Amino acid sequence: MRPTRKDAYKLFHEGTLALADVERNGIKIDVPYLKNQSEKIKKRIQKNQDLFIQSELGIAWKSVFKEKTNFDSGFQLSKLFQILGIKVKNITEKGNISVDEKSLNELVKSIPEIDILLRMRKLKKLEGTYIKNILESCFDGYCHPSFNLHKVRTYRSSCSEPNFQNIPIRDKEIGNIIRRAFIPRQGRKLLECDYTGIEVRIACCYHKDPVMVSYIKDKTKDLHRDMAMQCYSLDKDQITKDIRYCGKNKFVFPQFYGDYYVNCAKNLWEAIDEMDLKTAQNIPIKEHLSSSGIKTYSAFEKHIQKVEKDFWEVKFKKYTEWKKLHYKRYLQYGYFDTLTGFRCSGLMSRNDVINYPVQGSAFHCLLWSLIQVQNILKEKNMKSLIVGQIHDSIILDIESSEEEEICEILKNIMTKKIIEHWDWIIVPLDIEIEITPINGSWNEKKEKSK
Repeated sequence: MRPTRKDAYKLFHEGTLALADVERNGIKIDVPYLKNQSEKIKKRIQKNQDLFIQSELGIAWKSVFKEKTNFDSGFQLSKLFQILGIKVKNITEKGNISVDEKSLNELVKSIPEIDILLRMRKLKKLEGTYIKNILESCFDGYCHPSFNLHKVRTYRSSCSEPNFQNIPIRDKEIGNIIRRAFIPRQGRKLLECDYTGIEVRIACCYHKDPVMVSYIKDKTKDLHRDMAMQCYSLDKDQITKDIRYCGKNKFVFPQFYGDYYVNCAKNLWEAIDEMDLKTAQNIPIKEHLSSSGIKTYSAFEKHIQKVEKDFWEVKFKKYTEWKKLHYKRYLQYGYFDTLTGFRCSGLMSRNDVINYPVQGSAFHCLLWSLIQVQNILKEKNMKSLIVGQIHDSIILDIESSEEEEICEILKNIMTKKIIEHWDWIIVPLDIEIEITPINGSWNEKKEKSK
């Protein structure tokens, strides 16, 4: 850790003490449920393995590798595809056939048994990586994850035993099964308070782009919707929730984190079929694009290249200038300091130099807030407890009678007091609160109305 100011050292010193309290509190686990799920999943794994062994691909695999057959081996599967002449679009950096999830999903239609293999992989990861680790870390029905502040170059936190910050969200089946295991203490609720779009907001505090600041301050504006409109050549009344999602996750955020138009175009194009994207008027997106003169993928890629050029050279010109200047200073001095008073140095890529200060400072907003909330809980002798932390969210196990007061404390600390504490925060911060029913699992949380 390399704090450059006294307040930076104080943040991590007090943060370590607060997170020690969080570790000691622990989060309750529904152990019988998790053990039951483990047994069910092991049976499902065996059933799928038996099916795969009897499939054409499974038989070919065993005939090639005989007693060394390992259905978990990516190397063996890649070699098998090569022997059988199975063509795969993607190639690894070493020049081998790619057998990652995305590549295999593209083969399911032509080789149905690949779907069985994918299910086996998914179930083994669920049982071995998640369920097993959580059960092994349990003590008297509670998990006490270790939260660390000294292992990540961006000055974010990390977590281990188990990694509470690595509960999957993209895979809904795995996410639902695992989150169902996290429960409140008897008669209580779990509450998760999340900083909304914190990294985009903190990035504004670095680059001060007036257009970006305007997007955040003016609630009638919506960057993700606008970029989805531009990417798919749509009008505002044609946008759906799924189309906006693609604008956000397949263009805006990738661009912010240093991706470029070729990958964005590919992901946006593939999403059309994967998500069956249609306009609000039920017109298929590819049909709409064709009527707009974009009839092929090649034409779509050129279109996204123009969108990217406009994004950085016209719309967010000031942001672009900051990135160039910030990276130039790093090359000159070999380090840069964050707004929160920490120094990042050493060999970093251009994307690292641009992303690290934002990621670190965004987490420090969460950490500062957690410290203040923890102090208030102690001062007021409240029964509610902080039981977990994920980079931009705090998880509490709350007494139902304290719910409204807790929500007020969170809102006051995370959206008001923090801006008074750090005058470099030039945009409003916002939070979203989700709460479970009494005795409900983490999987049952729902947004609390404001």
